[in-house]
Order: sequence, then C-alpha cells, then structure tokens
Amino acid sequence: MINDKVREILNEQINKELGSAYIYLAMSAYLADIGLYGFAHWTEVQSREEIDHAMILYKYILDRKAKVVLKPIQIDNEEYSGPVEVCEKIYEHERMITSSIDCVAYLTEDECDLATRNFIDWYLNEQIEEESSVLKVLSKFKAFGSEKASLYLLDKELGEREYSHQTYES
Repeated sequence: MINDKVREILNEQINKELGSAYIYLAMSAYLADIGLYGFAHWTEVQSREEIDHAMILYKYILDRKAKVVLKPIQIDNEEYSGPVEVCEKIYEHERMITSSIDCVAYLTEDECDLATRNFIDWYLNEQIEEESSVLKVLSKFKAFGSEKASLYLLDKELGEREYSHQTYES
C-alpha cells in the first residue's frame, strides 16, 4: 500500500505530466501557425508521450490500491519568438520535470517505499532521454535554423518522428 505522502506526490506528478502534454500541444499549435508543420508534429508526439507518462502513474496508483486525485491543470500562456525559443522552453520545462521526478524518488526512499522507488527509476531514465532529445533539436536549430533551406530540412526531419505508445517496463 502507498502511504499518503507518496500517493500525494504521485498525484502531483500526474498533474505535471498532463500539464506538460497541454504545454506541448500549445507549442504545436504555435509552430503550425508559423508554418513549421514538422516541428509541430514533433511537439504533438511529445504531448501524446506525456499523456502516456501520466497514465502510467495513474495505473500504478490504482494497482497499489491508492486513490487517484486529479486536480486542475495550471499553465501559463506563453508567447514565442521562434523555434529556438520553443526548444529552449521545452528544455527548461523538461529540466523542471526531471527535478520533480528526483523529488518523487527522494520521498519514496525517505518513506521506505522501495516498490515505488523502483517504479520511479523508469521515469528517471526517461527524463535523461527527454533532455538529450530536445538538446539535439535545439543544437540543430541554433546551428542551422536561420538559413531557410536548412530550416526546411530540419522541419522535415522533425516531421518524421513517429509516435510509439509508451508503457512501463520493469
């Protein structure tokens, strides 16, 4: 059974993951609006993955016979000046999510909930991939994004990202 502290922080993490999905969807709309349909697709896939992350937590809480408590999603409406700023915001956001997952891991250890601590390892590894992925995109936009031909090719490359339903693998 999950104790109240662990249950609360996992529910908070569900909210953050769903908030991330909402943020990435808003970014996708902005990118489509400025004609970067490939990058818009990339952020839409990112949004779907964040929903998967929330659902993995949701199912875990239920499987442990604890209560899921969904709270309103609070995000700021952002304005962007272009794809580089979008990438920088994504990276900043992913670092915040990594910090949040670190806090979950710390609390589960502190509360001696080793089953949940083991479960959270999947998220810690996922965050390493998330940060690395966006840093690669950011470096490409910084290096090549100002030239229209390069921007076109980079946008095309990002549009080839395929969504793959994410699941927890122990």
